[in-house]
Amino acid sequence: MAATTRRQQRAAIPKFGRKSSLERLWFVILSVFVIGYAFLAGVRTLTEFDLGWLLATGRWIAQHRQIPSTDVFSYTAQGQPWIYPIGSSLIFYAAWLVGGYALITWLGAAACAATTALLLRRGSVISGLLAILAVPLIAVRTRPRADMFTVLLFATFLALLWRYHRTGRSPLWLLPVFMVAWVNLHLGFVVGLALIAGYVLTETSEMVWPGRRKPALERLRQCGPWLIAVLGATLVNPWGWEIYTALLHQERAMAAQLQWIPEWGSVPLNWTIMSTGLSLRDPGGAFFLMLLITAATVPVTVLRKQLGAAALLSGASLLAVRYIRFEALFGIVTVIVGADVLSSALNTLQKKIRNARFETARCGAALTVGAVSLAVVLACLRSADLVSDRSYLASTDLGVFGVGLSWWFPERGATFLERENVPAQIFNTYNEGGYFTWRLGSKYLDYVDGRAIPFGPELVEQNSRLLATSPESPEWQREAEHYNINAILVPLGRYNGLHLFPMLRQFCGSEDWPPVYLDEVSAVFVRRRPENEDLIARLRIQCATAPLPAVVPEENTTEAFNHWANAAAVLHALGRNGAAFEATSKALAIFPGSAFVHSLRGNLFVEAGSLRNAEQQYLLSASLESNGTIWSSLGAIYHRQGRLMEEIEAWEHASALLPYPAPELLALGYAELAARHPQKALQAFDRAAVGLAPQNERQESQRFFASLAHGRAMALSALAQQR
Repeated sequence: MAATTRRQQRAAIPKFGRKSSLERLWFVILSVFVIGYAFLAGVRTLTEFDLGWLLATGRWIAQHRQIPSTDVFSYTAQGQPWIYPIGSSLIFYAAWLVGGYALITWLGAAACAATTALLLRRGSVISGLLAILAVPLIAVRTRPRADMFTVLLFATFLALLWRYHRTGRSPLWLLPVFMVAWVNLHLGFVVGLALIAGYVLTETSEMVWPGRRKPALERLRQCGPWLIAVLGATLVNPWGWEIYTALLHQERAMAAQLQWIPEWGSVPLNWTIMSTGLSLRDPGGAFFLMLLITAATVPVTVLRKQLGAAALLSGASLLAVRYIRFEALFGIVTVIVGADVLSSALNTLQKKIRNARFETARCGAALTVGAVSLAVVLACLRSADLVSDRSYLASTDLGVFGVGLSWWFPERGATFLERENVPAQIFNTYNEGGYFTWRLGSKYLDYVDGRAIPFGPELVEQNSRLLATSPESPEWQREAEHYNINAILVPLGRYNGLHLFPMLRQFCGSEDWPPVYLDEVSAVFVRRRPENEDLIARLRIQCATAPLPAVVPEENTTEAFNHWANAAAVLHALGRNGAAFEATSKALAIFPGSAFVHSLRGNLFVEAGSLRNAEQQYLLSASLESNGTIWSSLGAIYHRQGRLMEEIEAWEHASALLPYPAPELLALGYAELAARHPQKALQAFDRAAVGLAPQNERQESQRFFASLAHGRAMALSALAQQR
């Protein structure tokens, strides 16, 4: 009798993940290519700004045999409270001791492949198809940093919980075990708790239907102890319950980071962005494709009375739209939950078509073969783009295919500081602060780094403001006196470096901060004071004649392209436009598909007065990459040439693509006024009022709002005259 009951229970369990032999074969083939693609997406040079302070933390713990609970790396926040999980730091530092930066790179690749493999465990062909789209989202968040463990463990938690929800069988005892690891690896463990809450909500929603109420209650009863154990497992860390205090501090820091860190920003949703992103070959469009698929899946879940699945998919979508950082978690939910919903719906549909069973089977097999074949081709194509560096050089990515450090980090500048024994303290920027702490931490304390919590938003804002301030300003003098700053190290990479330091030319001509080192990715300036005079006299350079690149590449490689592209950007910032144009030619000879280099050539043509050539370069750049700055430059050209309709179109493109398009919307409003469209002008002015970047200087904001008020008055007057 007992055996019969167990057989009946097994028969009542949904056939979750069961496939025919043919479908299983195609699924295995697809999975091999998808996981291979995910692994290649993870094999990229190290670019993460946080990796440096994680390595430095691991080194400090190993050297001092204790766990820091206050800041020990900076001279601006020394002794301030700082609690952060240490597991990731110890893992990365151990990997560096064993295999250097190369092994850390392989860890990132393994994390990307392992996360993708978890999504495919007991999955279907539909899972494989969705996983290909999710790989770019996952690859971004599994780069070597503490956050990669959250992505991996989130996928593990969801896979275990969703399988238990669908079948009533899953090794849930693993959840508290994994949570002990999670709470000691990354503060993102709170996402695991949110996932537990989501699971409970899913089971609760099943109780709406009487026939599902008893099984749902039974599942909750059986898993209850393990879910409670997960909550208790969060206290198994060096600080106990105080880890939640660290979460609160992180939450406050995040509110400030919204202004400075793109990943904490929201995804702008408009047709211009979505239409340019819906490219199967361009990984940048993966999020929008996944979003459309999820939007189509949610109604299916409602029709199938799977309200829990609908809530999970909708919640993950909204969170990912609100914060770019959560796109990978959204992709994971879509693959595991969305694919299961779609597979079940398809199986149900096939069973209902009983009168055409043979034809349906043949049609289904043909569709499966076709879909898998196209997916394999797509995975191979994207993998080839990764290995050849096309994906990296055509975008604003700081990495390239391979292992080791990215070209972005100021390695040679750091070596110069050590070799010449430049006296402390050294001012550094937020972005390279982590690398500074790791590379120079045995000798120098840093000004700021990516930990944010011990520094507070004021210092991060001060760091950004100083970089845009004249070297002879009272602000620099006060900061130097307050912290006894003797030198400045700034990154000059063409992305996340040079544009944050618009005062390069002024510093190069400064007597208060003479330049002593310059290459195509970094610069060093020393404060003029009596004890530094000998060093300045011996090392001072002339930025107007310093060779860039510092070492001329001999081969046409990806590394050579980055040298020439960065050199061109720095030369342009220094006003050495002839040399900059020559450097762009050298870069394009290696890789002609760089939107950045074509845009830079457009800037050079504008400054030379050749607007026609500038327009051609900007249009070519815009065809290679959807970039609001490029369209803004085109709008300025069309305005100068009096090409009103083209100007309006350019401002519209720019305002749709830029995160803070207030200046472009203001220009659009005035262009619409010139075209005698006062109603459209007023709409543009209204949008401009809320599109100003939060970090804009007060004086600039005053000028902007004065111009905005004038434009609105003109638009209202024109409307009154029309009536």
